[in-house]
Amino acid sequence: MKFKYQARTEEGEIQEGVVEAGSRESALNILENHNLFVTSLIESSLIPIWLRDIKIFNRVSQKDIVIFSRQLSMMFEANVPLVESLETLGSQQKNPVFKEKVLEIAKSVEGGTALSEAFSKHPDIFSPFYVNMIKSGEASGKLSEVLKYLAERLEKQYEFMSKIKGAMIYPLLVIVVSFVVIGIIIFFVMPQFAEIFGTSGQELPLFTKIVLGLSEFFRKWLLVLMVLFLALLAFVFFYFMKTKEGKEFIDKHILSFPFFGDFLKMFYLSRFAQNLSTLIAGGLPIAQALRICSDIVNNNIYKRIIVEVQEGVKKGKTISSILLVYPDYFPPLFSQMVSTGEKTGQLEDSLSKIATFFQKEVERMLDNILSVIEPALIVFLALIVGGIAAAVFIPMYNFIGAMM
Repeated sequence: MKFKYQARTEEGEIQEGVVEAGSRESALNILENHNLFVTSLIESSLIPIWLRDIKIFNRVSQKDIVIFSRQLSMMFEANVPLVESLETLGSQQKNPVFKEKVLEIAKSVEGGTALSEAFSKHPDIFSPFYVNMIKSGEASGKLSEVLKYLAERLEKQYEFMSKIKGAMIYPLLVIVVSFVVIGIIIFFVMPQFAEIFGTSGQELPLFTKIVLGLSEFFRKWLLVLMVLFLALLAFVFFYFMKTKEGKEFIDKHILSFPFFGDFLKMFYLSRFAQNLSTLIAGGLPIAQALRICSDIVNNNIYKRIIVEVQEGVKKGKTISSILLVYPDYFPPLFSQMVSTGEKTGQLEDSLSKIATFFQKEVERMLDNILSVIEPALIVFLALIVGGIAAAVFIPMYNFIGAMM
């Protein structure tokens, strides 16, 4: 059962969160063991639905995990006891969900559970990649080094993704503005002109009739079209993509899109190389590292190839020999760099260089795509607004000319 609690710390600060326990008494004991003085404890199922926390707003972000990993690495390097480090970091988390999970991890570690096993109990926050890196550090006795290395790699991945997301803000803003402007014209401006033209009794140009007809159509049927569109999206994302055939179909054809397909390929290649390099550096066997990478790469085509590579490595084959069979998904440069790393015994360094190269390629391609999309969107908006203006003002000009 889950209980929502409100409590005070020894310093008098108020804390709120959710604790999972078998009974109310167990929940109280857990909270008291964390030096919390409980002022309210209610079973979650008894809380009215409108007072419950909305999980989407308490979702643990990638930034939260990056900061937590960096701070844990620093405290471990400073020889702060692990349990104390986790309790300190847990108590300072602003996200109540993350705070709860970190404190649970601290409690598990205090009870003798390995850190990697404690992390593995929360797969919605800590990925198999993260857990296996911690496990490799525990096995090799180099947990401090692995934590530091992991924190640095997570920071780089976060910065890379932030660049991509930041670059998409302007085009999305232009699209939103375009729809708002067009919506205002269709619902507020065009009805006024349609009324004026209707009372004038003049013959309207064909282009004006088309614009007025489209405006009336969208006013009457926009709600229906939006419902159908949302229903289609819901079908695609919540049903079709959940099936093996559906995801396979989308993953295959999305890589064939002009520009966008090449961009995704570069992104998947950089992600695969970066994660494989990190796992190998952490001391994991190559076959195990490949299995983990197959789960990280969110595309069934690449996942199937990586699984094939994993099976081949188990049979004594090299990674590069299998990648060469798929030049459409792994370009010759990628395969050749991997081959060089295998021959020289520096596969980790080769993969790291590949990841850096393809990350730069992703950024370059993103800049190129945006350099085309941004002016195209502006031109599209200008043509729509200009076309509507022409459809309105041409008959008005003709009407005024006829009166004179």
